[in-house]
Amino acid sequence: MAKRTRTVISPRKAPSQARSSQLVDAIVEAAIRVLIRQGARRFTTVRVAEEAGVSVGSLYQYFPNKAALLFRLQADEWNETWSVLEQILSDRRYAPLDRLRRVVLAFFRSERQEAALRVALDDAGALFRDAPEARAHLTRATRTVRDFIDEAIPGVPTAQRTFAADFLLTSMSAVAEKITEQGRSRADVDTWARASAEMYCRYLDSLNAEAARQ
Repeated sequence: MAKRTRTVISPRKAPSQARSSQLVDAIVEAAIRVLIRQGARRFTTVRVAEEAGVSVGSLYQYFPNKAALLFRLQADEWNETWSVLEQILSDRRYAPLDRLRRVVLAFFRSERQEAALRVALDDAGALFRDAPEARAHLTRATRTVRDFIDEAIPGVPTAQRTFAADFLLTSMSAVAEKITEQGRSRADVDTWARASAEMYCRYLDSLNAEAARQ
């Protein structure tokens, strides 16, 4: 049986000068426009280069293939979203459950803003869903939520805290994705976010209460 070749999604090189950084930014912005307008199936490096007004050779200096360029778009979305969520969850001026309410609302709103891009990226998700680079981003999100759960319900047994973190991350992602794909208004998305947040808060409260009784 032939060995399966893994698609290279890491950038070929990082821009080192202002001009090259501007070139990469122009390519990434053009890629977003092409992806949203034409979808993943018609997304090609040639179309992106034409949209950006650069040669395909210039594009290939930084992105070795279509998958690498698509992953850059996905990674940028993940980084932007989780940077905001990490700031909210670590802000100890607010009580843990207040932070949770704020982070769920912020996450749902972010998913709504990125809905068109996410749907197009999902069409090409098989290119990098199982790649080490993608797993690294999932690890970051999981660690962030688990750290928060450890703070929010410290008296709960470790196994239950681990499950609680997985439950929050999985259900929040699934519900937000489903709702925002339907093209709901911001008011509708906010309503779903607040209802979801209250459900999560009550769940954590119940775990704390159970731990206190034992």
